[in-house]
Amino acid sequence: MAATSADGTWFDTLKKSFAEVLIDAAKDDAISTAEFLEAAESLVTLFDVIGSAAFGPVKSDLLGNIKKVKDRMLAAPAESQTLQDLVLNELKTGKHTATEGLVWLVRGLDFTAQALRHNLENPKEELSASFRHAYGGTLKPHHSWVIKPVFSAAMSATPYRADFYKKLGSDQSKVNTSMEKEVAALEKVVAILKTFQARKDAQWK
Repeated sequence: MAATSADGTWFDTLKKSFAEVLIDAAKDDAISTAEFLEAAESLVTLFDVIGSAAFGPVKSDLLGNIKKVKDRMLAAPAESQTLQDLVLNELKTGKHTATEGLVWLVRGLDFTAQALRHNLENPKEELSASFRHAYGGTLKPHHSWVIKPVFSAAMSATPYRADFYKKLGSDQSKVNTSMEKEVAALEKVVAILKTFQARKDAQWK
């Protein structure tokens, strides 16, 4: 999906940006579940921009984990207003489907954020190198020997940097500014959730 207009960027087409996700600082950085899921679904379409079929499993993995969290939100809406409440309330039932799904979703979002951050800070680096760098520090340590080659193939199938950025918009200054804003917002959300998930009461084992 390309930018909607000559002077816009792909980021302007997102249904929900991570910069718009409600974080309640007064309630220990509680994150709105519905807004988070909407932003995650929006960001996943980035892999359509990348355009390689090899990224199909990456996108499917993210969407599958989004669904696990959404299913719990829909099943127990009153107990799932924030991601933190959703996790703590699900664990009280003895189940951890959505909780585990969120762990994997955060890893996937962390991978995406780190890849984009690395590419922004290394303007001469190809996308494939940035994604490989991010994969090694996020998802790879948790993947089995069966899954690793699938993701490695995706890293190698990324488009050239110049082609990717052109798809994001014609004005590269605006593209960089928009990407910086989205990545920074995503990094903040990921950091909050990783801290929360490290708590003993947020774990199922």
